[in-house]
Amino acid sequence: MSIRAVVWDVDDTLFDYTTADREGMRAHLVAEGLLAGYGSPERALARWREITEVQWARYAAGECSFQEQRRDRVRVFLGAVLSDPEADAWFQRYLGHYEAAWRIFPDVLPALEALAASHRHAVLSNSSLAVQEHKLRTLGLRDRFETVLCAAELGVSKPQAGAFLAACEALGLPPHEVAYVGDHPEIDGRGAAEAGLLAVWIDRGAAYARAVGEVVAHRIQTLAELPALVRADTRFGAPSTFG
Repeated sequence: MSIRAVVWDVDDTLFDYTTADREGMRAHLVAEGLLAGYGSPERALARWREITEVQWARYAAGECSFQEQRRDRVRVFLGAVLSDPEADAWFQRYLGHYEAAWRIFPDVLPALEALAASHRHAVLSNSSLAVQEHKLRTLGLRDRFETVLCAAELGVSKPQAGAFLAACEALGLPPHEVAYVGDHPEIDGRGAAEAGLLAVWIDRGAAYARAVGEVVAHRIQTLAELPALVRADTRFGAPSTFG
């Protein structure tokens, strides 16, 4: 069976979220006069990411709204009781610094160009549509994708099969004709594979990439490897590219 469409993750797949998050938070803490309280930007960022992971898990489990998890990230990070408008204002100031650091990875445009004529393209993200539409437009990528689907609107998130199947349904294609490309070996890789898609893990060198056991996705280290992989579709009877 041939692959007819590629569905993409956004953060740390197309967009260098890790660098933008680090540089944005560093600039924000300096502007807010908070950097000294954490000892170093690295410690502050580690704390911010730890809180983000916990609050995002609450949101993914349906325990709070997208906006509520943002507000609670701010409250926990500052250790302060803030009203909703105060928390929203703090987060908006952070977003200004964060967005100023937005960049796509250098291998993104060449890969999209190489597959533009042969494959359809869509996005599936565990974020909200407003956030990712804005991000893709700002980065000049939105017109590359037929549709953008996000967990906040779908009501189901990766790695649940329903999220991946919703993307296939939006494209009008069966799962075995769709590839999914993401940076997380479990949430993206295993999730897509178990939903029946061709799962491709773009290993950007994140820490979790070293902590997993068996990986069922095809592992690539640059998107330059993607065109040959989706054109060959070596799922059936061929060894994994995971090394």
